[in-house]
Amino acid sequence: MPLMKMHPAVLLFCGLTLGATAFAAPPAEHWVATFGTPQDLYRAPAAATPPRPATPTPAPAPAPAPTGPGRRFGIPATLASVNNQTIRMFARTSIGGHNVRIRLESALGSGTVNFGAAHIALRAKDSAIDPATDRALTFSGKAAATLYAGGTLVSDPVNFELPALAEVAVSLYVPGEAKNPTSHRFALHNTYISQEGNFTGAPQITEPTIRESWYWLAGIDVLAPADAGTLVTFGDSITDGDQSTPETDGSWPSLLAARLHANKATAHISVVNAGISGNRVLGDNGSGLVRLYHDALIQPGVKWMTILEGINDITGGSRGATPTITADALIAAYRQMIAMAHLYGVKVIGCTMTPYGGSNAYNEYGEKVRSEVNEWIRNGKEFDGVIDFDAATRDKAEPKRFRPEADSPDFLHPANPGYKLMADSIDLKLFR
Repeated sequence: MPLMKMHPAVLLFCGLTLGATAFAAPPAEHWVATFGTPQDLYRAPAAATPPRPATPTPAPAPAPAPTGPGRRFGIPATLASVNNQTIRMFARTSIGGHNVRIRLESALGSGTVNFGAAHIALRAKDSAIDPATDRALTFSGKAAATLYAGGTLVSDPVNFELPALAEVAVSLYVPGEAKNPTSHRFALHNTYISQEGNFTGAPQITEPTIRESWYWLAGIDVLAPADAGTLVTFGDSITDGDQSTPETDGSWPSLLAARLHANKATAHISVVNAGISGNRVLGDNGSGLVRLYHDALIQPGVKWMTILEGINDITGGSRGATPTITADALIAAYRQMIAMAHLYGVKVIGCTMTPYGGSNAYNEYGEKVRSEVNEWIRNGKEFDGVIDFDAATRDKAEPKRFRPEADSPDFLHPANPGYKLMADSIDLKLFR
């Protein structure tokens, strides 16, 4: 079959078109996540109610209280449902911008959620917003939107002058009932839940119920210059900021964001905290390997990620449990995470695991694994960079424990001073 002849003008047009595509100028601006948080991907099943015995039996003796140090701040309370109410959440930005959008997700929702309205504004104090900054958000041009279980909603961009390191209010009105809302439990910021009604644009929420979690909120993005990029800090409760003081932005990722902003060479880098308390590297139900792609590798503008995870693997995940993890298994998992990140052009910075001697979770076998894995992180030369959090926080006299300056209440998590030690130990040249 003879080949079709093409008119020279058509050939010229095709060549110009292909050339324009191949050599198109880079965009002047792109979307970057100035805030983001992963949603908990595991909810413990409700315990079955045992049948009532024919003859009442004495209640069992209470379990003995654990010995050793305890938590300074409790675990945030859950929220059973929202029904014809407004949820006002607060999050801190990292970099600023002049156009904003939000992302909502329902990773573990029990069903469809209908939102009647959504607003964004800068925070004033407590539940109050600055009314001059209040903006209504739309989704595909409409104020109301439907979020299906397992789904994502991205709002339309809105003109909004968003400063760096600012406290932002996101208010969502749920006109019907939404049970067991998907959340990030350790927001460590107050969330205000209204009485019945739409108060998304209200100056403040009166007589609210207060929680310390984010609901459905997955991210806030800004339109940023082409050189702006996102750093995702991936990990467990020590990245999440557990035992930092609520409402202080005292986690090490928050403190790192402030350092990046203060340094002219890195002021264009945003930080997304992708830590989840209780998270492990290995296993089902939202482990690090399971959630890596969604929580880190597809964040808007991502260029780097840190990995600080494994302490829950080596402790057995609960007090008194005997861990079965090996150093080889953890190292193999880290190699998988590095390989996956490199597929998406993301650089991976390995972080040594912090000490936990003296805590209720400590065991000698786990300490041996921690030591072996930390040495591989430092000297294995497989990460694109290394942050030695162990060296920054350990006690020189007792290297298995936090140094006194870390002010650890439970010898497992640092307090605000310890998180500052971690943030201050990071070489900002890693992100240039």
